Amino acid sequence: MLQQIFSHTPLYVWAILGFLVYRGVLASRAREVRLRKLCIIPLVMLALSLSGVHGSFGLAGVAPFAWSAGALAGAALAWSLTKTDTIVAIPERGSVQRPGSWAPLILMLGIFCMKYAVAVTLAIAPAYAHASGFIMPVCLAYGGFSGIFLGGLLRTVAVYRQAHMTSGPQGAAV
Repeated sequence: MLQQIFSHTPLYVWAILGFLVYRGVLASRAREVRLRKLCIIPLVMLALSLSGVHGSFGLAGVAPFAWSAGALAGAALAWSLTKTDTIVAIPERGSVQRPGSWAPLILMLGIFCMKYAVAVTLAIAPAYAHASGFIMPVCLAYGGFSGIFLGGLLRTVAVYRQAHMTSGPQGAAV
């Protein structure tokens, strides 16, 4: 059965997985990152998450509300857990120095595996697309993953903006 599932997976899915692993490994190392580049993964995760909700359940009914609740909870969690003392803003270059972490890779693989598992489940049992007992936890999780990425990004941007305001007008604008 697994061989059937994997053989029917489009090639672009494996390309997405490769990209996510590559970005996750990069995130494991301390590095200086421009703010615009820092937005890539949260936006990719947001797109994967919302495409999972829309493609599997549509944007009517309980799905978008469950996703929104998960996103708000995830963003609040990430905002509160992101250590601001480990982020060094460099306004004159429009970048931040971030510590390395394996958490982004784990989160990216989590949302990828979940999206894959949901697609397989719905291919095998299409009736689940209308079962609120399936829709609610899936959409909450999709939203939670996206919220964690967005909350961490927002916290980093807040640290950058604070440093930019204290460095004066010579700093780069975001």
